[in-house]
Amino acid sequence: MKRWSAVVALALTASLLAACSSAGDVERPTTLRPAWRAITLPVPPGPAGRVAVRDAAVCDGTWYVVGAVLGPDGASRPAAWQSDDLRTWEPVALAPSAYYARRAILGSVACRDGHVAALGARSGGAHGNPRTTSWYLRADGTLVDARAPFELFGGPAAVSVRRVAAGPAGWLIVGNRLTGGAVWTSSDATSFRILEHDPALSSDAGHRTSVLDQVADGTGWTVVGRAETPDRAAPAPLAWTSPDGTRWTRQEVPATTGGFADLERVVTDRAGLVAAGIRDRHFGLWRRTDGVWRAAGSFGRLATGGGEPPFVSGLVARDGTLLATVSDGDRYRAWTGTADGGWQPLALPVTPRSTGDTQVTVAADDDAVLLLTDDGSTGRVWASAWSAVSPG
Repeated sequence: MKRWSAVVALALTASLLAACSSAGDVERPTTLRPAWRAITLPVPPGPAGRVAVRDAAVCDGTWYVVGAVLGPDGASRPAAWQSDDLRTWEPVALAPSAYYARRAILGSVACRDGHVAALGARSGGAHGNPRTTSWYLRADGTLVDARAPFELFGGPAAVSVRRVAAGPAGWLIVGNRLTGGAVWTSSDATSFRILEHDPALSSDAGHRTSVLDQVADGTGWTVVGRAETPDRAAPAPLAWTSPDGTRWTRQEVPATTGGFADLERVVTDRAGLVAAGIRDRHFGLWRRTDGVWRAAGSFGRLATGGGEPPFVSGLVARDGTLLATVSDGDRYRAWTGTADGGWQPLALPVTPRSTGDTQVTVAADDDAVLLLTDDGSTGRVWASAWSAVSPG
């Protein structure tokens, strides 16, 4: 895992240096300053600690936020909250059974038709690797961990487990193994099955693949990521499609640069998909219409002296308007615009430095935007109307 992180960081550094030599200064757009409404989440019953927030989802008018309660002694316990109006929030009852589930930090959540699934992890064991657990909401409203063999998410072939998503016919988790990209499928989120040797998702002689995000696209699933290829010095974006999560087809995505480029978040928007990732020293956008990917606009700028790899931490869309949260390698930022341009920076109530203990991400429905911020000492949630965060 550390070796792969070093490869990615090296490719990003080379891309930044190349881009800096050819890109000039551009006029800075006006910053939008919405009035974010602060939401304080109640600490769930149990040992004392501070609230940490990591991800959110909304379906059928109910919002879910997941994270943890972090104790002063380094202890952690999973936590989740729900609200029907973005004003009154209640802790979700949890009943973890496994050792690492009782200590997990919930980092991803998805929902559909009253059902909820989540992913949690906590480092442990002889090598300190993340011990991942999947969760589902029982009929009585309690979030419980699904019993699973250790090597479903871990073991000697493990690299990463990223996010869970909901689709009309089931649930999909994406991540990576030593063989390259991998997915886990389930019809009801109570148990998952891994697919780690698919000929399209897995690495081969011409592609070293990494899967980073997924979305239900109306006909099945689309997952996005990147691949290292022999003809490029830096990774290039790549996507895959499947009707059911068990059989995958690669989709070529134009890099439009010889430097680093990838797809890190993907959402549905109007008649197609929009993905955001890194393109040289900026954040780039790609649009898929009629099954074909095309490069679109770009926004922001990567920090030249950032101590962490940059990444896209969140992406939401409504009627052509996009809102992205990113880490530029130094601090978290937010931007709003369209796939084709017009991007403006969005003022955040908190702009934490990018470390492994901080987070800024976003969720949305047709009416509201929910912002999650965690600066390593306080986890907060903020709400705004879409109209306040849309570009002028």
